[in-house]
Amino acid sequence: MTIKEYIKARKEEIKSEVLKMERKPSLVIVQINEDEASKAYVKGKLKDAAELGINARLVKLPLETTEKELMKVISKLNKDKKVDGFIVQMPLPKQINEENVKLAVAPEKDVDGFHPLSALNPCTPQGIMNYLHHEGVEFLGKNAVVIGRSNIVGKPMAKLLLKESCNVTVLHSKTSKEDMKRYLKNADIVVVAVGRKHLITKEFEFKPSAILVDVGINRDEEGLHGDIEPGMKVALQTPVPGGVGLLTRLALMENLLKINSTK
Repeated sequence: MTIKEYIKARKEEIKSEVLKMERKPSLVIVQINEDEASKAYVKGKLKDAAELGINARLVKLPLETTEKELMKVISKLNKDKKVDGFIVQMPLPKQINEENVKLAVAPEKDVDGFHPLSALNPCTPQGIMNYLHHEGVEFLGKNAVVIGRSNIVGKPMAKLLLKESCNVTVLHSKTSKEDMKRYLKNADIVVVAVGRKHLITKEFEFKPSAILVDVGINRDEEGLHGDIEPGMKVALQTPVPGGVGLLTRLALMENLLKINSTK
């Protein structure tokens, strides 16, 4: 099943769940940037929410908003009983510390799953795992390689794969090409999240049964590109666009429902 087919089927299930609820789940998105990728994600998230019957609204703050002013908005949302969950869209302006913001969001309202005490996983790794499980991917004892070590994707992705009893190797942008080739040649599952157009090309050798998950979104005058060159001869390669971004958005809605169900 393609990602788009999987998303469509899963959305129908979520829509049915929401219809049965006495009170519709409520989501707030706080945005303080003019980043094109962020704008596209926010638009997509609001569209998803409307489609699923979820109440969602955008709080757009000026670029010059200070960290103190943002903290007041976060504090208000933490206390608002009508708001089930909220996210602060990244990236943030340089005058605001991202780590402070992640810690300020109440764990019980942290739909992004960024807070250390949050019961939820970050949306991108969780969305990827949900899809791979749906596709019947075997994890036990498989060699998994994660390229990227961010707190949002790389590290939590490695943690989830370890939880599934994979043999996990974490590489990154500073890993030499020779070492990358060596690890990827024996990999069963590969997740690339570096943010570098076609970091992985056809000169890399993979098992025909390998699964390649491309988290990268790189924008240039030709359009959007992943971290992996398209058309690899493997069992599964997620597309860019129309791949992991959609899984991330879906996982956000699923996290919101999990928050709602605990109330």
